[in-house]
Amino acid sequence: MATSDSVLLSGGQVATLERDRWNAARIELVVDGTPQSSVNLDDPTDLAFEYVERIGHVIDLLGEPRAPITAVHFGAGALTLPRYVEWTRPGSRQQVVELERELVDLVRSRLPLPRGAAIRVRYGDARQVAERLPGGLLGSADLVVVDVFAGATIPAQCTTQEFYRLAAAPLNDHGVLAVNVADGSGLPFARGQIATVRSVLPHVAVIAEAQVMKGRRFGNLVIVGAKDPAPLDWLPRLVAAGPHPARAVSGEELDALVAGAAVVTDATAHPSPDPGRGIFTR
Repeated sequence: MATSDSVLLSGGQVATLERDRWNAARIELVVDGTPQSSVNLDDPTDLAFEYVERIGHVIDLLGEPRAPITAVHFGAGALTLPRYVEWTRPGSRQQVVELERELVDLVRSRLPLPRGAAIRVRYGDARQVAERLPGGLLGSADLVVVDVFAGATIPAQCTTQEFYRLAAAPLNDHGVLAVNVADGSGLPFARGQIATVRSVLPHVAVIAEAQVMKGRRFGNLVIVGAKDPAPLDWLPRLVAAGPHPARAVSGEELDALVAGAAVVTDATAHPSPDPGRGIFTR
């Protein structure tokens, strides 16, 4: 692969594939200076980013080890998690929803998917595609991942109760929704997102780096939601699996965290906060 390859996205941002300066085996997808994904073709279990590792640990606990799953991914990035699912659970059926066809074309040409992987890409706005998912997919998924960013922020239409109802519709009775959100001081945006996911699914937990969870620095939080309470029993293992330091919050602690946070609707939605160029840019 060349040192870098780029494509212009529909919103005017530039997406670039760049070799990781610290680990030559990794290729990073960077959008307007913000690292979005990392891929190691030699080792798809090398997930690199904290929040991606945390979602990977959730995937590890679904059903029986190595058993194929059905997964839906809202947001493609460099297809890091679909690769991980295929590597750790061969034979899985996966649907990826992505707005930017040119981005996927670039990623697949420079970072090919495993031969024979059952990964289908549906192109379009995540909210609009969620509204028209095929009926056969509804109620069949073991995993739904929501990781939708336009550059460094989450679009408003993908932050609402109406959206999460659509995103959760593919879940089967034991399926898990994993949502990546980013926020900073005091977690006002993340608290609203947690409250909103809890309005759709009855059993919810949040996993993050300890200082991020306390709202002391900007970073990513993973919201885990399910119809079944079983995933809440996984929290000690998810924390132990790292990356460290890690913290998981559920139950009364989660009640306290989201106290006073309003459920976000289409009428009240706004994008996630911009982290500022100094947080991620090189």
